[in-house]
Amino acid sequence: MRVMAQVAMVMNLDKCIGCHTCSVTCKQTWTNRTGTEYVWFNNVETRPGQGYPRGHEDQEKWKGGWRLKGGRLVPRSGGRARRLARLFANPELPTLDDYYQPWTYDYENLTTAPLGDDIPTAPPRSLIDGRPTEITWGPNWDDDLGGGPDQLAADPLLARMSEQVRLDYERAFMFYLPRICEHCLNPSCVAVCPSGALYKRVEDGIVLVDQDRCRGWRMCVSGCPYKKVYFNHSTGKAEKCTFCYPRIEAGDPTVCSETCVGRLRYLGVMLYDPDRVGAAASVTDEKDLYEAQLGCFLDPDDPEVARAAEASGIPHDWVEAARRSPVRALITRYRVALPLHPEYRTMPMVWYVPPLSPVVDALTGSGHDGEDPAALFGAIDTLRIPLGYLAELFTAGDPGPVEAALCRLAAMRSHMRRVNLGEEQDPRIAGSVGLDEPGILELYRLLALAKYDERYVIPTSYTGSVPDPDGSGAGCSLDGEGGPGMMPEGAGGGPGLGECDLDAFHAPPTAGSGTSSALRGRVNLLNWNGKGRPNGLFPRARGTARTEPEL
Repeated sequence: MRVMAQVAMVMNLDKCIGCHTCSVTCKQTWTNRTGTEYVWFNNVETRPGQGYPRGHEDQEKWKGGWRLKGGRLVPRSGGRARRLARLFANPELPTLDDYYQPWTYDYENLTTAPLGDDIPTAPPRSLIDGRPTEITWGPNWDDDLGGGPDQLAADPLLARMSEQVRLDYERAFMFYLPRICEHCLNPSCVAVCPSGALYKRVEDGIVLVDQDRCRGWRMCVSGCPYKKVYFNHSTGKAEKCTFCYPRIEAGDPTVCSETCVGRLRYLGVMLYDPDRVGAAASVTDEKDLYEAQLGCFLDPDDPEVARAAEASGIPHDWVEAARRSPVRALITRYRVALPLHPEYRTMPMVWYVPPLSPVVDALTGSGHDGEDPAALFGAIDTLRIPLGYLAELFTAGDPGPVEAALCRLAAMRSHMRRVNLGEEQDPRIAGSVGLDEPGILELYRLLALAKYDERYVIPTSYTGSVPDPDGSGAGCSLDGEGGPGMMPEGAGGGPGLGECDLDAFHAPPTAGSGTSSALRGRVNLLNWNGKGRPNGLFPRARGTARTEPEL
């Protein structure tokens, strides 16, 4: 048995109020640079809705994640030959319009407009080329429109459900779904990258992009089923959520977790056996993927697991952190947290506690006691958020685990209502969902009262100070232009507003005219006339002179 450690996250959707604080703080920390105007490592979607980018869950269109072919896992985007054939023209790559055209407002016009009869305005201008633009879509265009007929029909999950459910949705509900990179155990973005630039860190499982190795092929963008890898059209590199690894290494939570108004995020360590991941992701029935992934996780309280972890080089404080992990408690002990789209077979490691509030509101509005356990358990099957929709979101269409999680949450709510009102306790409430009274109280404390150090149990992986060679005090290479791994100025678009080439967003990386000397030698097959052998297409023999390709 091999043991590896993974820093994972759980989000309690009952607490999300859709304030977008997490999105804004992440944006200001990681993607406030040229070329990332449209990029949101963290975004909050309203469900039902199309999401960001539009319809990202429709894998029949985008070909993200894995699929089974002859019992083997292969990328849905195809094998190496198919990906190579689409290297320079990939129709499965989202365009900027699928995300949105980023904009700002010309506030200067408010003070410089000439005197006239009309009040001056601040017209929108594109953040890409600086030209006047119309606002037709945005990163949270669905915000608070759940159930609206204009957005409802385009939700890919509803396309799998009956028309009657759609009619129910129109007069029923909405809920918020925060999304970041899933930092999967079986990441398809890593598998499809031709340059090997994406990798999964051994020490904590965080998936990152090596900016030095990235060549901007964008296969990772189309290969990620969650569409959480982005292309920076200014630097010519792929970028994605880093799980705030500098903070994680110091034992601090991610920025989105730190600033979350609803305190809905939990961070902790999970131990798993990497040798089980491939078999778990390859189970034939998609509905078995949830249980299969649970089978990959290891119990840190097991002495044999602890010894194997030590033999694998995992520090003792990481094993202790795994024992106290709130993520582990919610995922494996209480089983109230569920993975996002396990049918993609990437084994995601950002899990969600499904929302329960609408069922209480529905029962109360109909004249019933919304906290009565008998009424609650009976109403789980007729939720205003249909079980089928939540099952499509979290368990590949299997309503069983979703119903079990909601019943545990309902039992906890009913039990605590009796405690707070001083009523006689009924042990059958906890027993009906496989828990006892101490377990119910512990679950309640974790979901409702947990303090900072109980929600974030992150062992430090680095001590000391980071060298600062230039003495500037700037700790992150992405804070300014020209950081490590970035292309030189002018390689993929200028640093200023209006200097970026919009065509570069969806164009293949080339070494055409005007490119810097650092890019010389990269093959541009689009402009090759078919004569001779372009320099760089094949390895050069030792000692031969470098020649420019004939274009």
